[in-house]
Amino acid sequence: MKIIKSISNYNEWRADQSGKIGFVPTMGALHKGHLSLIGESKKNCDLSVVSIFVNPTQFSPAEDFSDYPRTIDQDIEKLKNIGADVLFLPSKDNLYQKDFSTYINEEFISVGLEGKSRPHFFKGVSSVVLKLLNIIRPNVAYFGKKDIQQLRVVQKIVKDLNVCVKIVGVDTVRERSGLAMSSRNQYFSKEKRLELGLIYDALKIGETEILSGTSNPDLIKKSIKKALLKIKNLKIDYIEIGDTQNLKILKTINQSAIISLAVWVDGIRLIDNIQVSFSY
Repeated sequence: MKIIKSISNYNEWRADQSGKIGFVPTMGALHKGHLSLIGESKKNCDLSVVSIFVNPTQFSPAEDFSDYPRTIDQDIEKLKNIGADVLFLPSKDNLYQKDFSTYINEEFISVGLEGKSRPHFFKGVSSVVLKLLNIIRPNVAYFGKKDIQQLRVVQKIVKDLNVCVKIVGVDTVRERSGLAMSSRNQYFSKEKRLELGLIYDALKIGETEILSGTSNPDLIKKSIKKALLKIKNLKIDYIEIGDTQNLKILKTINQSAIISLAVWVDGIRLIDNIQVSFSY
């Protein structure tokens, strides 16, 4: 595996490539969810490029940028083992020069859910993803469906700005308990992670109610909330049911939908979602 730390060196490498390039952007602390994205890239592309960059512009001053897990040595070993071709490992100064002042704002899909709870978040995410797509110039880029709003925002940006790349969403990878894989899971004990499987159970309860004919979102959200509150030290940030594409909040559930939620557990914020599809 080739490790490239500068844009100029990446440009030199990229100029010599003619095959189909897949790209997986990450913030490191790699887990099986990330590895599944890389696996999809390897299956469908000639070369697979992975980036690791903990992006400061998507964290507010009160959030965990300095505490975000950084495990670069372990990450490199995992990437070598899975067969990634290139690790792009830029520094902050390499991506954000001192006079950097250009940001991207998607102004519809990004407004609710994470955008409402973390107003700074998508400005930072959208800008760094577009910047990385411009640098890497992949044919395909892979994003996890656990971060469904991020996936939809990136898809919209690529469509609106005519970025020549295909964006592919990959199904969420879960621990045995049902807990969605996340770099932040390492903050929890093994026992707590088992308990946190109840988050997915709560989403499944919502799915069952919708498929059973319940159309009132407030009733569905009430059932999900009741299930979530069985988890010790949990605080609910939001539970919403939205359109599968633009995530617009649905007032009546009479179509396929995505149930999204965010919770705080012992001071750690977790998100998850489930897509509910009707068979017609």
